[in-house]
Amino acid sequence: MPVPTESAIAVPSEDPKKAKKEDKNEDKDKQEGSSKQTNKDEEEGEELSEEDLQLKNELEMLVERLKESNTSLHKPALESLRSLIRTSTSSMTSVPKPLKFLRPHYPELQQLYETWPASDDKSLFADILSVLAMTYSDTQPRGTLRYRLLSASLRPADSPLADPGTWGHEYVRHLAAELGEEFVVQEQGELEDKPDDKKVAPIGTIEELRSLGRQCATFLLAHNAEPDAVDLLEELEIVDQITELVDENTYGRVCQYMVRCVNLLPPPDDIAFLQTAHTIYVQQSKFPEALALAIRLGDPALVREDFNAPGNPLMKRQLAFLLARAQIPLHWLKNPEADETADFSDDLPEDLVECLSNTRLSGHFRDFGKELGVQDAKSLEDVYKSHLEHTRPNAQPNVDSARGNLAGTFVNAFVNAGFGNDKLMVGAEEGNSWIYKNKDHGMMSAAASLGLSLLWDTDMGLTHIDKYTYSSEEHIKVYFRDKIPLAKSNIIKAGALLATGLLNCGVRTEADAALALLGEYVENKSVPLKTSAIMGLGMAYVGSHRDGLLELLQSHIADDNVTMELVSLATLSLGFIFVGSGNGELTGTILQTLMERAEREDKGLDEKWGRFFALGLGLLYLGLQDQCDATLETLKAIEHPLSKTAQIIVEACAFAGTGNVLRIQGMLHHCDEHIVPPKEEEKKEDNKEEKKEETKAQDDTFQAFAVLGVALIAMGEDIGAEMSLRQFNHLMHYGEPIIRKAVPLAIGLVSASNPVLPILDTLSKYSHDNDLAVALNAIFAMGLVGAGTNNARLGQMLRQLAGYYHKEPDCLFMVRVAQGMIHMGKGTIGLNPFFSDRNIMSRPAVAGLLATLTAFTDSKGFILDKYHWMLYFLTPAMYPRFLITLDEELKNIPVTVRVGQAVDIVGQAGKPRTISGFQTHQTPVRLGTTERAELATEEFIPFAHVLEGFVVLQKNPGWEKEDKMDI
Repeated sequence: MPVPTESAIAVPSEDPKKAKKEDKNEDKDKQEGSSKQTNKDEEEGEELSEEDLQLKNELEMLVERLKESNTSLHKPALESLRSLIRTSTSSMTSVPKPLKFLRPHYPELQQLYETWPASDDKSLFADILSVLAMTYSDTQPRGTLRYRLLSASLRPADSPLADPGTWGHEYVRHLAAELGEEFVVQEQGELEDKPDDKKVAPIGTIEELRSLGRQCATFLLAHNAEPDAVDLLEELEIVDQITELVDENTYGRVCQYMVRCVNLLPPPDDIAFLQTAHTIYVQQSKFPEALALAIRLGDPALVREDFNAPGNPLMKRQLAFLLARAQIPLHWLKNPEADETADFSDDLPEDLVECLSNTRLSGHFRDFGKELGVQDAKSLEDVYKSHLEHTRPNAQPNVDSARGNLAGTFVNAFVNAGFGNDKLMVGAEEGNSWIYKNKDHGMMSAAASLGLSLLWDTDMGLTHIDKYTYSSEEHIKVYFRDKIPLAKSNIIKAGALLATGLLNCGVRTEADAALALLGEYVENKSVPLKTSAIMGLGMAYVGSHRDGLLELLQSHIADDNVTMELVSLATLSLGFIFVGSGNGELTGTILQTLMERAEREDKGLDEKWGRFFALGLGLLYLGLQDQCDATLETLKAIEHPLSKTAQIIVEACAFAGTGNVLRIQGMLHHCDEHIVPPKEEEKKEDNKEEKKEETKAQDDTFQAFAVLGVALIAMGEDIGAEMSLRQFNHLMHYGEPIIRKAVPLAIGLVSASNPVLPILDTLSKYSHDNDLAVALNAIFAMGLVGAGTNNARLGQMLRQLAGYYHKEPDCLFMVRVAQGMIHMGKGTIGLNPFFSDRNIMSRPAVAGLLATLTAFTDSKGFILDKYHWMLYFLTPAMYPRFLITLDEELKNIPVTVRVGQAVDIVGQAGKPRTISGFQTHQTPVRLGTTERAELATEEFIPFAHVLEGFVVLQKNPGWEKEDKMDI
């Protein structure tokens, strides 16, 4: 082995001597108070060109003049310095030459400044020092700002200081950065200590800082730096004043940036940004954009003002379509001073009422299906494609025909939703209905599936459902060959009542048929009829905030004599109707009931139904953020395990879609708690042991909702949603069983109707989990993620799972349901709660998704038991993913559009493309969750700001058709 020293080569070096020389220079610099850049005048002198040398000498001569006692020389010298600094041009990366040459003189110029008396000359001197201070920013913080304000204070009131922009863009940016720092320091009272332990005096007052900030923002807005202007005013806490600074050229980019920032801001800044952007849009008469933000804010007064602002009837119709999509309560548009008893819709033109009520949705949707060639009904085999499933040839499947038929009910309902022509229910011959191919409670779901198949079609739908709502046995005998016991006839009738509710979901009619038909059954003695009527009303009037329904259903919540099931479903139904309203009377009733039942230790609260009771309360605060604080405090005072679950649900609902990081962290802390059953001592009484076990079982329910809470808060924003997936991965590895069960559901919620490959792979892995409860939820989540996308990869995965679970009836049932969800509306209906370019969250849609996921937190107790009809809770979230262009008469008009993946262009220079990888189509056209459309030509002008849903077009008067060359 060679000796290391033999191969080493000695390299003589004279570096140490040089180091000493550099040390001397550094010491000299430190004495002058300069920064880290070393001053090498002698070496520079050799390298300087003639021009640079001349400039250097001229600058030094001007500095010498300022030191002379003759004051008449000062002003010309300062003017010359100013013009030399302003006119100096250099490359973007290097420091301008005058600043470089004047840098060594900065400390003596500072001392000289202090000796001058107050005058206009001194103001100009301070202005120049303000620019030079940029080169000393690391050793003398905020010098630029200090001298700028000193210069302004020395000017007379009638001749203010020149705009900071005259010194150039870099100076303004430097000043803006120092303004932010100084404001924070003054607000927090953290004035830094200098090395000699003397406090630094504050630089100017808050008002002076803000005034200078406004000047800088004006300059930045004029020079295409809109994000910098918004950031500066946000740091100075005067972002609302940007409304006075924007014009028709800058407002678009400012508002785009502000709206995109909302998800990244803590409250109340996020609300302030939305309100400011709304004000700007109203100033610029951009009513669809303003109304979209008013809907996000959930402010009835703003919605009413924006809806009534435009005079153009076509614009009004477009706004009405937007309000109908968001399912905004109609009374929000009513003038609060108007007569309460008068019918608001009488004041509006008929065409507007039609747009607001969504009554044309069904007709347009079916025309859309015709255009896409998917109008014909699909059979179950078209969906299952069982000939492609991989099963072992000699394997004996665990046949449960009733369970298989029940799955067929849901598949048929989801796949043919909205088309009203399925062969099993609507198209069945008299007396040969699919209903009696189901057992017991399966009949209810089968009857209710009519509502989904005839979704939104209020005219034809009621006729079909009507035949199942007759109560006499004799009438049902006609349809059911043999005599059916009354209990079963009630179950079928219950399904028909639920179908009536589903049918009217998201559509409002003058007749108010749902209330007329279902209202009389709310007090019925039969439990199935009562619960179906209550839930049917919740579905039919979701998001309507109708006070009449509050009076009708509220008594069931406070009634001590009814079961927890009825109390919970009544609460949930009212939660649907008053979603996001924060209704004080209803909140009071729910909290009062919870308190009274907790005080008398009612066993009902420990039942599985408690979670729906808590969810009903949470839905009232959906999207209301801090307005839930009082309710949370009240819940903390109630000593019962359900109270903790309710706290988590209310908090998660209140901050749904906000991406609030602190709340997500709070939810993760709840998941962190490891609930270990206490070791029972042998001597303890039996009943005490039972109590502890019960408490434990109830205690960990809150963790399932904490996991869903993470997804609910994170889902509105791409980065947060991506980060949440990583957290779910950790929870799946280290979480308790209850947490592991909830993780697939949370993943499904984050990415509803948006099948991204990594998520599909993750869910595919979880669908083979050892814990069948986890696998079951993962299979449902796969259906949720692929809902209405016809995703081929996901279809293949589910066919493989059908073979894998052919002996597990529960899992197989769920695989079938998921297959139906993937082909929802034959690929035209999605479940994603966000619309209008994924900016507005539909509260009724979130309510529907949450209710379904709540049922899956205990799938054995609900979905796999006799409450499989809870799958229909998805209905409020179901909406067609289309773009339909309408002319001035609201008739379909085919237009060429480009459809591609949406690209985020906020803050980019120029006018970049908003979509990538586009294809050109004729409308009507289907849009995916992450897709965006734009008109291919300028022949028409759209009234909507986002091409999605119904878009009203007007012919462009200035457009001329291109002449084609004759060949």
